[in-house]
Amino acid sequence: MAEALRLSPALRQQLRELALDAYPHEACAALLGPVGALGVSQVLPLPNSATDSKQCFAIAADELLRASRLARAQGLELNGFFHSHPEGDARPSLADLTQGPSWAGYLQLIMAIDASGRHELRAYQTASDCWHEQAIHGDSPMATVIIPTPLRSYAQGQAQVQAEGQTVAEVLQALVQHCSALQQQLFNDEGQLRRFINLFINDEDVRLHEGLHTAVQAGDRLEILPAIAGGISFPEWRGQLQQTLPQVDVGELLAARSSGQAPVLIDVRTDEEWAQGHIPDALHLDRGFLEVKVESLVPDKQTPLLVCCESGTRSLFAALALQTLGYARVANLRGGLKAWKELGQPLIQPRLLRQDQRRRYLRHLAIPEVGEAGQLKLLSARVLMIGAGGLGCPAALYLAAAGVGRLGIVDNDVVDESNLQRQVLHSHERVGMAKTTSARLAIEALNPDVEVIEHQQRLLAADALALLQDYDLVIDGSDNFATRYLINDACVQLGKPFVHGSVFRFEGQVSVFWPGHGPCYRCLHPEPPPPALAPSCAEAGVLGVLPGVIGLLQATEAIKLLLGQGEALLGRSLRYDALAARFRELRYAVDPHCSCQASGAGFSALIDMDAAVCALG
Repeated sequence: MAEALRLSPALRQQLRELALDAYPHEACAALLGPVGALGVSQVLPLPNSATDSKQCFAIAADELLRASRLARAQGLELNGFFHSHPEGDARPSLADLTQGPSWAGYLQLIMAIDASGRHELRAYQTASDCWHEQAIHGDSPMATVIIPTPLRSYAQGQAQVQAEGQTVAEVLQALVQHCSALQQQLFNDEGQLRRFINLFINDEDVRLHEGLHTAVQAGDRLEILPAIAGGISFPEWRGQLQQTLPQVDVGELLAARSSGQAPVLIDVRTDEEWAQGHIPDALHLDRGFLEVKVESLVPDKQTPLLVCCESGTRSLFAALALQTLGYARVANLRGGLKAWKELGQPLIQPRLLRQDQRRRYLRHLAIPEVGEAGQLKLLSARVLMIGAGGLGCPAALYLAAAGVGRLGIVDNDVVDESNLQRQVLHSHERVGMAKTTSARLAIEALNPDVEVIEHQQRLLAADALALLQDYDLVIDGSDNFATRYLINDACVQLGKPFVHGSVFRFEGQVSVFWPGHGPCYRCLHPEPPPPALAPSCAEAGVLGVLPGVIGLLQATEAIKLLLGQGEALLGRSLRYDALAARFRELRYAVDPHCSCQASGAGFSALIDMDAAVCALG
């Protein structure tokens, strides 16, 4: 067997992201690698210059020259190309083969990808008249493939073969490259798995997961099972389970719900099926992750469980798995969602990200603590920004980029040239424009998902409660104590968190105040200092980049609060000294004598501490 191409998981992931970002068009990139060796050290994305970039790819001559120069500058060489096949397969298309002589001698990587991000990657060494498929190895999981007795003669008599791959399809591809005689036994001339071949991963039919796209973990066992004479068939096995596992009709489920005795309903369909509609109050656990996640979601194994899928077959085997895990009261919903719909019962259709949103927030979706559910929380969130100045600008900019769905901005000032040193939402062309309008234009240009509500006004006691009521949390971007105390007092009455930030020359600080969860601003500062000890930015000056640091920390704390993740800066003040390049954390406690600890709403009425106009910035 020829030397395999080694491709790291990081490069694989980069190729997948390129393909997904370009979808539904073909992505393309140059592959840079060691001189004279088969390998990929770097992926260089290239623009697709094809007229119809949904059907083929082309690379302009100047881009090829640029890629070659970049490779030489790094001691590498241009040794291949990558392109994607949206909604296709990972084999050379007619257009690829037609261009074959142009790519002779180069490595070619082709990735088939669909809208959900499922993908398959194949490698080819190109000659003038043909493409030779090349094995891809890397740090992918190594699975043990169990070869059945009838096929062992095609695998050099081996009962087990170690094969590498991220998915079942990739493991099988690695297997047939190692044991080429198995190719014709497992796949037809079109490269499709023969219909009499069944595949089981860790003793479960892959069709109960994601078929050939089922993810493979290190140490998994993939068993190939062709149809043979004798034994029990799948329909017989299913019939036996239907006789031994309790079955519940839709009518019985409805009656149990009416009486308040309903079991926990677990829907084991895929994410795509769930998105098309599900039974109200069902708990979604994709069959592929059922055993991994169910104990964290349903810890009590005496809890009555009812499992459902589209027709009642996958849920039957899922119910068996739950029994194996020790759940004592498990039943299957007979007929599944099909029976539910036939009785005219309602389905809930969850809100899901659009495909363009999936591409925009791809890095968030990869974080377990965010994921799709967290991103939907952000898109539904409402944040009020007090001030569109030095702190408010970076905080608003990054909250908008993160996908916070609604941003309210309170400011009664206009853009001045002196603002541009630090207030990054504004521009020279918008000098004299209302800051709220300037901020809205910048945010809408960055992310059209975000709704910006302009409040061209000062924050005053008369309307503070009504204004804050419509938002989930508040970010304090003010630079005066009258506004900060007013924000605090309104948030105490409304029970809302607010993220405080302040800057002075080379120093800044961030904290979170949330009544009922920690101290309020008055617990830390019962009264403001004299003006001589707390001059404004206009009087004392501020390093232009400092509000960026503090504003981004405020945005980070806001996102944590909205997602319900991490440890907020409650009862803590994070202080930054730019000159010393040092962060320090100070802790403080609830003041038992503070008015926020009083019974009832905490404050009988809001007041404006002074009548002076307070600049926000």
